[in-house]
Amino acid sequence: MRQLVIDTATEALSVALFDGGRLIDSHHEIAGRGHAEKLIPIIAAMDGGGRADEIVVDNGPGSFTGVRVGLAAARALAYGWRARLRAYASLSLVAAIARAAQDGGDTMPPLTVVMTGGHGECFWRRFDAATLEPLAPPASTPIARLAEELDAPVLYGTGAAAVVEARGHGEAAPLHPDARQFPLLPAGLLSEDSTPLYGRGADAVPLAMRKN
Repeated sequence: MRQLVIDTATEALSVALFDGGRLIDSHHEIAGRGHAEKLIPIIAAMDGGGRADEIVVDNGPGSFTGVRVGLAAARALAYGWRARLRAYASLSLVAAIARAAQDGGDTMPPLTVVMTGGHGECFWRRFDAATLEPLAPPASTPIARLAEELDAPVLYGTGAAAVVEARGHGEAAPLHPDARQFPLLPAGLLSEDSTPLYGRGADAVPLAMRKN
């Protein structure tokens, strides 16, 4: 079975194509912007045009635009190819990458993943290091408050450095979601529900809802 993994929820533009669990093609760059323009041409240039039996996509939390770009492409391709569509959370994949990098096994303390959000906030979540089961719901919290609340000696993710700097101690391991590392993610953290996980309210407020 071929799987196409799409991850555009953060600054990373990451796509990987697997066949029988083996990585056969990939593209990974810290693009920052331009995901919408680059994504489809990147997939089209992959082996067999990237065609797969299953599409797996990062549905957030992350950049509003990035999450929408990935989901729109994944849904369109799944419809056109009649492929299965599943989703995973950005925080979960980063936790899986962090666990593999540390290789501490069952002796590791809980993993705290902190990803850059918006308006001075970060998305964050704790995971059991042995199972990668989430220990709490994802949250979006101001960096200053996280600096007071998070006492883990090591923080993982794109927002880790900002929190470590704000609290003045600890270690930051800056990690982006990487589609090539998808096999590290336990099957139990995949979902048939591809509803976007934005993690916080939208920046823009509809005119009809604004107070005079």
